[in-house]
Amino acid sequence: MLQRLYDWTLSLAQHRHALWALAIVSFVESSFFPIPPDIIMIPMIIARPNRAFLIAGIALISSVLGGLLGYGIGAFAYETIGQPILAALGKGDAMAAFATRFNDVGFWAVLVAGITPFPYKVITIMSGWTAMPLGTFIVTSILARGLRFFIVAALLWRFGAPIRNFIEKRLGLMFTLFVVLLLGGFMVVKVL
Repeated sequence: MLQRLYDWTLSLAQHRHALWALAIVSFVESSFFPIPPDIIMIPMIIARPNRAFLIAGIALISSVLGGLLGYGIGAFAYETIGQPILAALGKGDAMAAFATRFNDVGFWAVLVAGITPFPYKVITIMSGWTAMPLGTFIVTSILARGLRFFIVAALLWRFGAPIRNFIEKRLGLMFTLFVVLLLGGFMVVKVL
């Protein structure tokens, strides 16, 4: 079933209303949809590189707005909607322990989930559930999703289709390594 959903999402990139499809997928991916918007975004930018940054901007705005829906699910409907979504993603059992530490590192949690392959929807729901300050959530979401979408757009705009394999297979790893190095650097500075 997931493969069919993936194929259907990919086919939206060819549709004449692809920008609207990207906006919808970016919105719902931030709160419950399992397929990331990159699946639509990458072929759209390869087909029309002159629109790379417009496409990234639409993904950013829609993703942050969808993140607010995820935040709302966590804040107002965690028991009925949020918990089943997180359980379906295999994150249900660790929620109580995670919630106690979440707001201490909330900025970093949103940043990491926003730019790495970690499911952003988990963090949006958790942010609402743990009552993370909404301003912190919004600013961090804009920063994280902006980095992710605009780096992909810039790479595709600059290098075109040959960079596609790197983006699809290794960019998530590169983002993750960047975050690990960044956090490690902060830890070293804190200790010294």
